[in-house]
Amino acid sequence: MPAGTVSPKKLEKLEALTGHKFKDIARLDRALTHSSAQHRTGSDYERLEFLGDRVLGLCVAEMLFARFGEAKEGELSVRLNALVNAETLAEIADDLELHEFIRTGADVRNLQSERQKNMRADVVESLIATIYLDGGIPAARKFINRYWEPRAAHVTAARRDAKTELQEWSHKNYETVPVYSEVSRKGPDHEPMFVIEVKVAKLKSERAEGRSKRLAEQAAAEKILRREAVWKTETKGVSK
Repeated sequence: MPAGTVSPKKLEKLEALTGHKFKDIARLDRALTHSSAQHRTGSDYERLEFLGDRVLGLCVAEMLFARFGEAKEGELSVRLNALVNAETLAEIADDLELHEFIRTGADVRNLQSERQKNMRADVVESLIATIYLDGGIPAARKFINRYWEPRAAHVTAARRDAKTELQEWSHKNYETVPVYSEVSRKGPDHEPMFVIEVKVAKLKSERAEGRSKRLAEQAAAEKILRREAVWKTETKGVSK
């Protein structure tokens, strides 16, 4: 996306996709700008991302609280984590076709790639903040319910995260906990890529990469869970 304000044509498309008519176009422009392009625009989406993350958490928690009236706190927490993680946000970014709107520097390529998943997720949060600042919680809730509620009932939404699952499984079966170690880090500071190795007792270790240590650790833990058949792969997720 070139420097400058969102074009009328792109604005019309984004409003149709979000179901929201944006009031502050300059703020929307900032919400779609990555730090690698900041030197051309003077601002980026990071502050908005911070706010959007909190608004998203509140609205999704509210939605789950109303939808799953019999669920205990533990299940609600698991569902919440699954619905606000980077993978889910990146999927929603793809539904919104945000790669067409995000402004980046020349060194950032292929916004639709797995490597750019976190960036797409971050922009979703900054977009939520923009909608919230435009119209308050009702506007943010309307947008969030539109894209998150269909995912809330999915069977995999109640799955625990891989690191938690692996820790409990390894403690139960081997009376030990997984050990994670950083194998390497590459890429520029604004777009690092970590390779993490996880080891459980005398089992063969697994490695995975991610845009953060946490994501790489989760991916490595999931590899062991799948390999050891703790998690079984289904059409759209994992079941136990």
